[in-house]
Amino acid sequence: MKPINFLAFDIETIPMQWDDFSESQQEYILRRKETDEEKEKRKNEMALTPMTAQCVCIGLQLMAPDPEAEGGYKMIKRAALSVDNNFGDDDQETVILPTGDECFLYNEKKMFEAFWKILAKYDPCHLISFNGRNFDAPFVMLRSALLGMRPGKNLMQGTKFNYMLHTDLIDELSFFSPSYTYGATKKFNFDFYTRAFGIPSPKGGGIDGSKVAEFFSAGKINDISEYCLRDVKATWDLFCKWRDLLKF
Repeated sequence: MKPINFLAFDIETIPMQWDDFSESQQEYILRRKETDEEKEKRKNEMALTPMTAQCVCIGLQLMAPDPEAEGGYKMIKRAALSVDNNFGDDDQETVILPTGDECFLYNEKKMFEAFWKILAKYDPCHLISFNGRNFDAPFVMLRSALLGMRPGKNLMQGTKFNYMLHTDLIDELSFFSPSYTYGATKKFNFDFYTRAFGIPSPKGGGIDGSKVAEFFSAGKINDISEYCLRDVKATWDLFCKWRDLLKF
């Protein structure tokens, strides 16, 4: 049987431009929000759904089985697929980041095409994510469809408690508990889990998820790509902790 590769992935998203929405859509988004503070908070939350946001980066770290490597896996490649909204369908650029990783620049639709081609090339591939079943996977599927593209694979197959070829670490570390707020299976954010398990936090360079839109507006695509790749490296490291210490 063909050895299965592991692919840790993460996405970064930003709200779409407010003026891109019709008056009825704007009214719906801000419905029952009375104060300026409430409205601004709701606008910031637009980055969380593909109906009101675009994806600007997909970070990928591909690992292949290797019995001689530490942990039994070696890294084939770590790279970012990132967006420049000034690019047309025929535009593409490759940037070497200060870390030595590659960043491939496209417009958003071409970025998703590249992502689906990678999944097809390495099929079957076991996905590794943090909250990917709740956010990253449905986001890339729905956003691809909104851009007129059929996803290359159903990333949401299976059920909440039983899905194949995908390890969502927030499910595993909370033992698939529905509770977010209390008890031994309380869910924490990614930064908290990494620090708790002794993994360097991906936060750094003055950027975290809340600042991606600000950095993108300033043209700091490389900074976003580096941040996203720190996330995928930490995702893989957290997966290894879970695999070695808690997987039965």
